[in-house]
Amino acid sequence: MSTIRHVAVIDIGKTNAKVALVDLVTLSEVALRRMANAPVRQAPYPHHDVEALWNFILDGLAGLNREQRIDAISITTHGATGVLVDAAGELVLPVLDYEFDGPDSLAADYDATRPSFAETGTPRLPLGLNLGAQFFWQQKRFPAEFARATAMLMYPQYWALRLTGVAANEVTSLGCHTDLWNPWTSDYSSMVDKMGWRRLMAPVRPAKDRLGPILPALAPQTGLDPQTPVFCGLHDSNASLLPHLLADTPPFCVVSTGTWVVSMAVGGKKIALDPVRDTLVNVNALGDPVPSARFMGGREFSLLTDGKPQGWSEDDVAAVLARKALLLPSTQQGSGPFPHRAAQWVDAELLSPGQRFVAVSFYLALMTATCLELIGGDGPTTVEGPFAQNRLFIRMLAAATGRPVVASETSTGTSIGAALIASDGATVMSKGERIAPPADPVWRDYARAWQQAIIRATDDGSVRSQ
Repeated sequence: MSTIRHVAVIDIGKTNAKVALVDLVTLSEVALRRMANAPVRQAPYPHHDVEALWNFILDGLAGLNREQRIDAISITTHGATGVLVDAAGELVLPVLDYEFDGPDSLAADYDATRPSFAETGTPRLPLGLNLGAQFFWQQKRFPAEFARATAMLMYPQYWALRLTGVAANEVTSLGCHTDLWNPWTSDYSSMVDKMGWRRLMAPVRPAKDRLGPILPALAPQTGLDPQTPVFCGLHDSNASLLPHLLADTPPFCVVSTGTWVVSMAVGGKKIALDPVRDTLVNVNALGDPVPSARFMGGREFSLLTDGKPQGWSEDDVAAVLARKALLLPSTQQGSGPFPHRAAQWVDAELLSPGQRFVAVSFYLALMTATCLELIGGDGPTTVEGPFAQNRLFIRMLAAATGRPVVASETSTGTSIGAALIASDGATVMSKGERIAPPADPVWRDYARAWQQAIIRATDDGSVRSQ
């Protein structure tokens, strides 16, 4: 084929699925298709509707290709998701939704089997957030179906299999709190061998590998050239990180926002990670370990605002800062830096809708600042995804960290990063407004008040008013 310029990126997020067309010359999205993504809550357990997603992917590829010829396809998805297929590439079990609590029923047995945090950089997480726990539960509960599996695939590579017929795995998804990967040896963890799963693991290939052209039957369905290459693909937060690995000078941090807010530190301060507070070691697209921390910030935003930004004014900002109206963690429990704390408002009586939105945005920024502190974050922080458009979040994050914050101009950093793996040498430059920490000390005072309120609550089990 000719030089690759326009890359169709299949981006399966936990809340939304997208097919974006990225121009590698301008490093911008030039077209986008989107659909809501929700699990099917039917037997045998809540699972992803892969057939609805597949139809959306094919329709999206066909529609985008009519607007602009697609030169290549790349893939990125959310983590904590894996697929078991048989020799024909068909599912042997539905693709489990990681928010299903079934794996918790075998928690004691799994805890006796899983590797240590020192080996994998994976904290013990609830529900199915450790992919190893999902596979463990499926093998115990559905032994006949599990026995038919010939391959374990990470979620991006499942879609690559459907597009190309080639089975593969890749380190960014394997290294995303799965318990399956040792980032220090670049090999599978001891549990994989203990469970006899190594024989099921598809070959590990770099994210940038061309797995092959699309399957012949897909060309007439989509209108794509039969030789359209499909790249191996990668985990979504690591897709957001990739442009910065290629362009920025350490130390720096990247915050990828979506359903999850994932903070990643490159070249930061040396610090011991605390697995109890949802810190972990991710593996980037170059195969290197990256200290990371996360919380379910996008989900919290949706719960707190009904998913809709509210109108606010600078008077609302001044009122919240002066009053120190605080939202303390955590709206979404079970993960994040305060996994066992219940959310509580402090000095927040009779807030107007605009003031409440300001306080919610500040809360999300302060949770993010906490995550960055836990991973030794240093240097400027770039925010990718929806929260980059929230100026309240950006300003408070700069205030709380005392470092500049860059609000990325792209609507989703994942699509640009995923497209870059198809490039042989695109020039990458960070795009976005650089916001310095506010000069007015009232911003930093608010951040300190939030931190002190959490300390008091931890010390005596209650929260006193400011």
